[in-house]
Amino acid sequence: MLRIHNTLLRDKQVFAPIEPGLVRMYVCGMTVYDYCHLGHARVLVVFDMVARWLRASGYRVVYVRNITDIDDKIIRRAQENGETIRALTDRYIAYMHEDAAALGVQKPDHEPRATRYVAAMQRMIGALEKGGYAYVASNRDVCYSVRKFEGYGRLSGKSLEDLRAGERVDVAEGKHDPLDFVLWKHAKAGEPDEAKWESPWGSGRPGWHIECSAMGSELLGPHFDIHGGGQDLQFPHHENEIAQSEGAHGCRFVNYWMHNGFVRVDDEKMSKSLGNFFTIREVLKQYDAEVVRFFILRAHYRSPLNYSDAHLDDARGALTRLYTALKGTAADAAGVDWSEPHATRFRQAMDDDFSTPEAIAVLFELANEVNRTQSTRAAGQLKALAGVLGLLERDPVAYLQGAPAAGEGLDMAGIESRIEARLAAKQARNYAEADRIRAELLRGGIVLEDKPGGATEWRRA
Repeated sequence: MLRIHNTLLRDKQVFAPIEPGLVRMYVCGMTVYDYCHLGHARVLVVFDMVARWLRASGYRVVYVRNITDIDDKIIRRAQENGETIRALTDRYIAYMHEDAAALGVQKPDHEPRATRYVAAMQRMIGALEKGGYAYVASNRDVCYSVRKFEGYGRLSGKSLEDLRAGERVDVAEGKHDPLDFVLWKHAKAGEPDEAKWESPWGSGRPGWHIECSAMGSELLGPHFDIHGGGQDLQFPHHENEIAQSEGAHGCRFVNYWMHNGFVRVDDEKMSKSLGNFFTIREVLKQYDAEVVRFFILRAHYRSPLNYSDAHLDDARGALTRLYTALKGTAADAAGVDWSEPHATRFRQAMDDDFSTPEAIAVLFELANEVNRTQSTRAAGQLKALAGVLGLLERDPVAYLQGAPAAGEGLDMAGIESRIEARLAAKQARNYAEADRIRAELLRGGIVLEDKPGGATEWRRA
């Protein structure tokens, strides 16, 4: 029985979908004006894992992950670059898709762009205005009156008196209350035409928070099962989504709220100002993408994730051990046998709020059994269970002999040449030279394994 930690209730709850057999899940996606960073990587991988496990558990899943393709940062970046907003956002959406594919992230069922749902946002704002939740401020922005919504602050666990206005951009003038937030931004002089839409409140564009409320309800209905995102979105974004959606529709918005933990770099908060800000592309120049995925999944999704070269190196070594176990034993292709004890423990771990650290520990138990027994059945279970997490889906030799990090190590032809030279030295009984070549390759990150019959296999360290 699956239990999910519900941020709203601050406890693990037994998962029961609104419609039996169907899970409707919405995850806040990227604002596309720059390359995706490690925090984005975690969101992508974590909720890909969640969707995979729900499907492996027999549910039909409708997974929505949105794209914010209009906001102040996007407008500013396009103007700085001297290009259209569409050209900028199309380019970074393509880059995001490349990064997600590299990390083994399956495509969501729907990937709505905010600019294509402006009419739905206007309808929701109109409903809020009619219900007394929205008003036109003196600067002609349309704002949400937070104090009109009973229960504001439930998700963050704070009272109205404790809260401070949290805005994605500058706090609007003319608000009735500092906590009120913008639903519709009146157009400003100098903004490009492609950032403006006509509306009952004049030319302008939607505020950030209304985007997800409108897209979620359009694609999943006014009440759905799971809403996810990074911990940084809990307040104000998700708090405001609840106020908007429940104010407009008059019903409960979401049953289960899930938030993944922050990414830290060498035990410090990741930020551009600290100079420890890494894009996915920068990390993938140094580490195989599956190593990065494994690194993310080895931590529980709600825990802080501490990025460092040492932790990535450790993840690479651990993933190498799993692939090494599969290298010499053909895996039975029968799929997961869920009645088998390892699979039972794997399921128990995943059903306990998606406890991937415990599930991955089961994979290492199976790897040990494969190493000990060369059982094709155990190898098949290892590969199939790992596949549920999007791991161990490559040919073991292809992974173990994969391309080196950018600017590092020998290519395959160079390695084979050195192995042939070592073999010639051994045949000439020049063992000192053979040992020198082995040591040279090891310094270059290449591990040699001499096999019976004189064959030599290799892998990257």
